[in-house]
Amino acid sequence: MTPAEDEGPSGVHCRLDELLEARGMTLTRLSELVGVSVVNLSVLKNDRARAIRYSTLAALCRVLDCEIGELLVLREP
Repeated sequence: MTPAEDEGPSGVHCRLDELLEARGMTLTRLSELVGVSVVNLSVLKNDRARAIRYSTLAALCRVLDCEIGELLVLREP
């Protein structure tokens, strides 16, 4: 089994909650600005996402005015 097929935790943490709070923005407003459903953003926010499109990642970083490394960080599983 390759790491991409591993069903365990990835060790990647999404800091969406912290970034939204720091910017005084709701998940609903972010959804409107990025064009991604609240449900999908919630999956990402709660570290349950298995993948993310580069276009979504870029849009999130544009709207949140952050770098990818501020949004996604590596944690020990």
